[in-house]
Amino acid sequence: MTQQSTRGSAPTSSQPFTDVHLVHSSTLHDAAGSKHGITKKGLKGGQLGLLAVVVLGISSVAPAYSLTSSLGATVAEVGKQLPAVFILAFIPMILVALAYRELNADSPDSGTSFTWTTKAFGPFVGWMSGWGMLAANIIVLSSLAGVAVSFFYVFLGEVFANPDLAALADNTFINIATCLVFVALAVWVSYRGLHATKLVQYSMVGFQIVVLLIFSVSAIVNATNGASTTALAFDWTWFDPTRVDSFSQLAAGISLAIFVYWGWDVCLTVNEETKGTKGTAGKAGTLTALVVLGLYLVLIVATMMVSGVGADGIGLSNPDNQGNIFAAIAGPVMGPVAILMSMAVLASSASSLQSTMASPARTLLSMAHYHALPPQFASVSKRFGSPGFATIAAGSIAAGFYAVMTIISVNVLNDTIQSLGLMICFYYALTSFACVWYFRQSLFSSVRNFFLRLVVPAAGGLILTIVFVQTAVSAWSPDFGSGSELFGIGLVFVIGVGLLVLGLAVMGLTFLARPSFFRGETLRQDTPALVVPE
Repeated sequence: MTQQSTRGSAPTSSQPFTDVHLVHSSTLHDAAGSKHGITKKGLKGGQLGLLAVVVLGISSVAPAYSLTSSLGATVAEVGKQLPAVFILAFIPMILVALAYRELNADSPDSGTSFTWTTKAFGPFVGWMSGWGMLAANIIVLSSLAGVAVSFFYVFLGEVFANPDLAALADNTFINIATCLVFVALAVWVSYRGLHATKLVQYSMVGFQIVVLLIFSVSAIVNATNGASTTALAFDWTWFDPTRVDSFSQLAAGISLAIFVYWGWDVCLTVNEETKGTKGTAGKAGTLTALVVLGLYLVLIVATMMVSGVGADGIGLSNPDNQGNIFAAIAGPVMGPVAILMSMAVLASSASSLQSTMASPARTLLSMAHYHALPPQFASVSKRFGSPGFATIAAGSIAAGFYAVMTIISVNVLNDTIQSLGLMICFYYALTSFACVWYFRQSLFSSVRNFFLRLVVPAAGGLILTIVFVQTAVSAWSPDFGSGSELFGIGLVFVIGVGLLVLGLAVMGLTFLARPSFFRGETLRQDTPALVVPE
């Protein structure tokens, strides 16, 4: 084992990590010769190699689910420039991924954004970054569960040729009850640790990708042989973002497209549980983003070619199709094997529901480990080496959130999901800027550092900040999202900004209950990183 750069020494007057589930590793000496313990969180290391982490990342991104639920809304904003907007949205994602990799190489920690922004900007900004990550994950977990429920009953209806079975998803009681079962299953697998998760993900992610490629080939064939009446001939102008009518539409499209890339950072939350070198998780995050980009471009071009962007038939602007693109066009495109697409979206949402559980659970664990949350969240299963209490808590909160929002209104749930873009831009931008500030003393020590520690993260953070501001301004209007409003303000804005304000309130209560973290006694810039293999 080699020593990670500690960037200084941690305070020794306080010994906050005394819970029985925590394991102290080797002792480091700082420049002054004083000792301080490096504490692990009890997570079981060496469980995932590079391929397994990439599979976990792709699963969390959930390509089939993400595209079927976002293509319609994005087309409504940018029309034929769909490929251009997806490429533009990828730019800040890859910049952020590189910033994550740089931070992870210096300070691997399952808390990722929370830990790094705390080290860079202090406990208050760090806590809010953690809150943004948790809020985004809880929202998307509830969405994934809802989509899994819908496609489960669509699948049953297709198998038994009974439309009444598919309609069961519209029954609020049955919908919520089924959702709770799905979440419980996901929690059960996640609780059993990453080994069980890995076995589930290999099969479900592999099946999903194969079906999506079959769909792409079928779509291109149908578009070129005249079988589709809405087909479009491929055109390189689709990749020209300057053809979008306005900057506000471009920003809205990018905000929606960012959502479909989100999830790759789960690769970094399992960094304490990977095997190989300390760069495994960072490489996996970058590789996941690149693989997903390639898959998306193939799918988007194929879908546009066969469906077109009009409002007739299987056109992507048809209001009847926009909520669930693949469910609407799989039949005409894939014919008798269309049921595979329903199975793929079901597998995508179900597998992502399970893999995404890793992010909030490990963020909660890390926050509690550093005394930013109650100690119960820091408990780790001795048998499985997983954050047991945090996993159950994340699943319970997500299920409760979905149930309440479904009872209130489907529109409220949809607007909550649309507010995801604000949450994602918020904590990704903070993490990018944290990379610059954390490494400020070495920015100009080499050409590599200048680009990877300054130019790349600063550009990613700036782009996401602009998208955040523009989306917030647009979301102020009641016309944004479902058209719902509160006191004349768009519901997407109320929910997105409201969640951040709620975070400030919860942080205030946490400050009163657990002040040691906010006084910098448990985590600060000079807190040593874990000892990991080079």
